[in-house]
Amino acid sequence: MASRSYDRGPGDLRPVNIEPGFVRTATGSCLYEQGETRVICTASASTSVPRWLEGTGRGWVTAEYAMLPASTGERKERDSKRGRPDGRSTEIQRLIGRSLRGVVDLEALPEISIYVDCDVLQADGGTRCASITGGWVALRLATRKLLEEGVIERDPLTGSVAAISCGFVDGEALCDLDYSEDSRAEVDANIVMTGDGGLVEFQATAERTVASRASLDTLLELAEPAIAKLRAAQLEACS
Repeated sequence: MASRSYDRGPGDLRPVNIEPGFVRTATGSCLYEQGETRVICTASASTSVPRWLEGTGRGWVTAEYAMLPASTGERKERDSKRGRPDGRSTEIQRLIGRSLRGVVDLEALPEISIYVDCDVLQADGGTRCASITGGWVALRLATRKLLEEGVIERDPLTGSVAAISCGFVDGEALCDLDYSEDSRAEVDANIVMTGDGGLVEFQATAERTVASRASLDTLLELAEPAIAKLRAAQLEACS
């Protein structure tokens, strides 16, 4: 096996650091770092909901995702310059929103919307997974603040959610792919799970070879302990 960043084994995570309260003006926020990938996650509450939810007594949680111009080696044009988000950003922010709503009781947010914004400062693989994991921390801190201020009466979070990338590189199953690994993976997957082991989403793509059922099971087996470690880091950041 070729050496991995941070001298990791196949199932090891890159170093994870979560700095809660990174943006003072947000209802909840954190700086999420996983290896060289860094994402600012903020959660902002609004006393309004989409029109189709008006009068239902239910709230909403949604997400937006963007990569800052200098987040990759080559400058990325801002979405505002193009007048619309690119297809990749749209797909990722929908994934983040779905993942977070999977652990939210929307009836405990009476016509309140929470917007989770994930802005990638630096990208080295796994940005969508980092956004989900950090986004949950921002959401947890925001809902706690709403509870403390009496804006909501009960905790809307039913659990935690985190995500990790796994894949086959040069025929070997690896967890937490950095860019150098992701860019040459034969099969790569983004796996989203709740803290109690529930599977929220499994996005897998076979780039250079057909993926077997056994290979997908192998990636899931790698993801489960990794997500347990991410959950521990999330809870520590929110303690």
